[in-house]
Parts: sequence; structure tokens; C-alpha cells
Amino acid sequence: MKHKVVLITGGSSGIGKAIGFYLRSQGFTVYGTTRNLGNYPDFDVFELLQLDVRVPESIKEAIDLIISREGRLDVLINNAGVGITGPIEETPHEEILNSFDINFNGPLHMIKAVLPQMRRQKSGLIINITSIAGYMGLPFRGVYSASKGAMSLVTEAIRMETKGFGIHVTTLAPGDFATNIAAGRYHAPIVKSSPYENAYAKTLQMINDDVDNAKDPIIVAEKVLEIINTDRPKVHYKVGAFMQKFSLVLKYLLPDKVYEKLLLKHYKL
Repeated sequence: MKHKVVLITGGSSGIGKAIGFYLRSQGFTVYGTTRNLGNYPDFDVFELLQLDVRVPESIKEAIDLIISREGRLDVLINNAGVGITGPIEETPHEEILNSFDINFNGPLHMIKAVLPQMRRQKSGLIINITSIAGYMGLPFRGVYSASKGAMSLVTEAIRMETKGFGIHVTTLAPGDFATNIAAGRYHAPIVKSSPYENAYAKTLQMINDDVDNAKDPIIVAEKVLEIINTDRPKVHYKVGAFMQKFSLVLKYLLPDKVYEKLLLKHYKL
């Protein structure tokens, strides 16, 4: 069904922008959000609204605007997120809290805000963009993995709680895609003479190389359309390179220590 009203958080760049561009080309009414609307005076891919997922008042204002215009809100895509890297011991705790505020608390604020309207409609779809990294604890990305893993688990709970209202809730976990995520990611500094210096520097370079060499995020957008057009969405979806998705199969099949050794070998740690 086309002409559904879609709201995408973090829509000004990267995966969110790709999703919005693609859905609009397929006939959907698309709204995106950004924390700093003034930074995008010439953005014309779809309509951007000012919204900070950490601030419930800004969420309410944006959703009220959409409903007043459209009379409904059919799809929420919780895409806004922030990357964070660093040895956990050396990562400032305020940065850890901020990443959870955006990656975990933010989507919950959004979900709470849209559920009353979706209940009134007796229909709605919420897609929480998580990450393949959220299925495992990755070295020097532990905080990011934890925030996305937490979002994946809470989605399972919300999905069951809202099942009787005609609302579907699911996750979509991308692997690495060619976006500007590194520009907005918090990097704990590489500290000279730190016990983590060499290992963290190598891993950080590997992370950045993976993103630079990744595929076009339009692939994620195509998966989103597939989910929207599904009558009964699955609990979880994954999208990414074959080996990234296969790593999840190995995670469940292999003993923990064997899988850990594979990760250590991959990161040359």
C-alpha cells in the first residue's frame, strides 16, 4: 500500500536519508528529522523537521505537526543513532550515557509518543534500526554494541505488549554501509603509552576502512520497503554483507570461547 505516512528519525544523512529518498520515490509521504534544522537550508529530498530524540517536548511537537497535517502516522523508523568507539576503561562515562540516551532512550521516547495515535488508527508499524554489532560484544565498540543490543531486546517486549492493537514492531540490523557515520561518531582518543594504544589504533582503522569500502545504503532502504509491504513482519531482520550476516549464524552455533577466538583473530588482537 502506497501513500502511507512515514517518519524517519535521523533523516538528514546516511541510512535515514537513503530510506527517505527511496520511500518517497515509491509514493510514500515522508518526514525526516534532524537535531539542527538550520544546518540543512537547501535540503529538498523530503521534509525535515526539527527533533531531538533526547527531548520529549520536541518529539511531541513534531508528531503533533504530522498528525495535524496528515491525520495519521503509519510508519515510524527509529534510525537516529550515534557511534562510539574506545576502550571502555578510557571512555568518558558521560559519552557512554549520551550514546545510550540517543541509541536506546531516544527510540523509546519516540515509540511512547506514536503509540497512542497508532492505537487510535488500529494500525501502525515501528522499525527500530539496530545493528549487526548489537548481536555481539565487539572490542572497542562495546558501548555501541550494548546500546543496539538493548534496543533489540526491548523491541521483543514492546512487540508482544502492542500485538493486540494492530501495531507491528520489528528491528532491522544493518551491517557496514557507506555513510558518514564516522564523522558523527565519538572516538575516545588514542592515548600515547596507554596499554590499549596499539590495539585500539589498529581496530579503529579497520572499522573506518570497513565503512569506506561498504555498499550503498539504498540496500537498507529496499529492505525497509520489503518490511512495510509485509503483512506480518518478523521479529528481527538483518541486512549487510554475507560474512557479516554469517557471523551471526556462527555466534549461535559455536561455543562462546571459539567465537571469541574468531573475533580476536579478525581484529588481530
